[in-house]
Amino acid sequence: MSTLLENDTKMDLQQEYSRIEQLSDCLNQVLKGKSEVIDNVIICLLSRGHLLLEDHPGLGKTMLAKTLATLIGGRFARVQCTPDLLPSDITGFNIFNQKTHEFEFREGPVFSDIMLADEINRATPRTQSAMLEAMAERQVTVDAVRYQLSQDYFVIATQNPIDQHGTYALPEAQLDRFAMKLTIGYPEEIDEIRMLAAAIDQDSDAVTEREPVFNEKELLEMQQKISAIPVAESVQRYLVQIGNATRKHPHLALGLSPRGLLTWQRVAQAHAFLNQRSYVIPDDLLETALPVLSVRLGIDQSENRVLIDEILTSVKLPDYALPSSH
Repeated sequence: MSTLLENDTKMDLQQEYSRIEQLSDCLNQVLKGKSEVIDNVIICLLSRGHLLLEDHPGLGKTMLAKTLATLIGGRFARVQCTPDLLPSDITGFNIFNQKTHEFEFREGPVFSDIMLADEINRATPRTQSAMLEAMAERQVTVDAVRYQLSQDYFVIATQNPIDQHGTYALPEAQLDRFAMKLTIGYPEEIDEIRMLAAAIDQDSDAVTEREPVFNEKELLEMQQKISAIPVAESVQRYLVQIGNATRKHPHLALGLSPRGLLTWQRVAQAHAFLNQRSYVIPDDLLETALPVLSVRLGIDQSENRVLIDEILTSVKLPDYALPSSH
């Protein structure tokens, strides 16, 4: 089995691991006591997926997105989704210039590196569909003209699980474009005390004004390396068997799609990289199963863990030997 990238030296990899740790440390200052959530956010970014956050208001989702954009040296845009939001409010639109007598294209918030779609399920299905092409292809089409988005375009969407009045359920095709669904949850008492103390002791903008950890080119190179991490056939067979188990489960209307399998494999590769491994093991799938499956199986949040654990235990773990070079 080949190494992560044969041309990379150990020093190169250690520098990349160090940057990831620096990124993690900075984000953990924003969401105190939520290291597991932060790890999954980074995994989602490295796997070139998109992220759905389903949680209560006021838990730091906006600050998380803004800080992440700063740390990757990217442009940040925020869209407050409402029923009167139009597709052109997201993608952009053509406007007639009276001086030049020509139409000019005005870019919408999708022309960013990280876009926060706040309360995405309050937008109408027509507006939600405008995001689908951007999330899937990293491009938008306006008046039959295609416009390319940033190569590292990353959507962080939020929805409130307790207030469903005036909301529209996200279609399965759009849910399948998210790599993960995460829940932040309320912080522990000690972490809230630390948060209150930090608000007095330091500038509230100090975290978001940090220098970038890496630039767009460096992030893309890292994402490409991660997508090349080898996955043994036995692990891929195990992944497919889990997918088949979801399709046959009597309590699931929809099982895992082939696109979902590809997404989960990329997430597992990123999880391996975060754990400083150049190969994927079954644990990379098991430890990312909850956020990956939660977003695409159409099950209630309270049922997620029990049902997913049931599916995973129904599939036999593969006989897997570590690569001899490791």
